Amino acid sequence: MDKVAIVILNWNGAKMLRQYLPCVLQYSRDEATVYVADNASTDDSLQLLRSEFPEVRLILLDKNWGFADGYNKALKQVDAEYYLLLNSDIEVTHHWLTPLVEFMDAHQEVAACQPKLLSIFDRDRFEYAGASGGYLDRYGYPFCRGRIFETVEADNGQYDDASEVLWATGAALMIRARDYWDCGGLDGRFFAHNEEIDLCWRLRIKGRKIVCLPDSYIYHVGGGTLPKSNPMKTFLNFRNNLTMLYKCLPDSELRHVMRWRWFLDYLAAWEMLLLKRNLGDFRAIYRARRAFRRWRKEFDADRRQIQQSRVADVIPQQYRGSLLWQYYVKGRKHFSDLSLN
Repeated sequence: MDKVAIVILNWNGAKMLRQYLPCVLQYSRDEATVYVADNASTDDSLQLLRSEFPEVRLILLDKNWGFADGYNKALKQVDAEYYLLLNSDIEVTHHWLTPLVEFMDAHQEVAACQPKLLSIFDRDRFEYAGASGGYLDRYGYPFCRGRIFETVEADNGQYDDASEVLWATGAALMIRARDYWDCGGLDGRFFAHNEEIDLCWRLRIKGRKIVCLPDSYIYHVGGGTLPKSNPMKTFLNFRNNLTMLYKCLPDSELRHVMRWRWFLDYLAAWEMLLLKRNLGDFRAIYRARRAFRRWRKEFDADRRQIQQSRVADVIPQQYRGSLLWQYYVKGRKHFSDLSLN
């Protein structure tokens, strides 16, 4: 059994592997075994790995299963105490693994953790995907210490304390193997987007903890798979976010939140069309709402199981107000402007 298995999920990412895999091997090989799970790439990824990185262990998947089920299928073939899900577009740093492993070893109540994510293009600024740990507002909108919507802060050490969070980024997620499987793993039906938030929320419902450890920091390219304006990304984000809410919200919150989301989602769609002239994202939001309605009943059993595992209705790291109201009306654009109590 490996102590730590770093598992990089790849699909046609030869360019990213060539650029960033060497530093993963350089700074991780003494503490972890490095795997690349390939989602049936059609570029020269496998040739590259076999010729230039023979020490990497390959897991070959038969088709592109997406992020969620790709990891589920890959991790079934990995025997380790800790999995570390790592994007291919990550530049790691010297001794980045040590704080993560030492903390997890010392805190058995913690299911998962993440390092601090900084932008590879502006190394003094947080990176959008995970910054210094993730949160949700009452209506399912994710934000981070260091990033709210499109406002990404400079890193001046303001979020350098180890902090309990609601979710850890899937770009660099260390998780106990037993917690991963006890919670059912990532929801493969999501394919991509929101799947790590869904997993972490389910863990928090069960009473397990998620932590950001900024003593470990890495640099992330971000957006390496789909650009921000891609309608498919918009579709997956809206559909999966609604599904996650349906699965994880307590009974006391579900009806209220879903009514508001109906209004807010269609408001967002018409903003895309009328203000941004973005017909693709307008259609994507409508398709996402329809897709959620069609498959909602498939998640009834999941919802019952999740609610039965609930330790408490209120999770402190879920902001009880509206992030939209605070950001757009009150002008509170930094995490430090919010009161989570």
